[in-house]
Amino acid sequence: MTFAIYAVGYLILIAGLAYLAHLMHIPQAYILAGSIVLLGIGIVTGAQNTRQKDPN
Repeated sequence: MTFAIYAVGYLILIAGLAYLAHLMHIPQAYILAGSIVLLGIGIVTGAQNTRQKDPN
């Protein structure tokens, strides 16, 4: 459940930044590429921060 909350928050951040970039008239290709990179970073950091520690 924690990962889902983390993922939703990160998606809201990406959507907000993409909308801001659209308002700044940045080309769609750059917005899409940046969103994909941010999505990858979000998945990696979300998995790192929410994984269970090994008890051994």
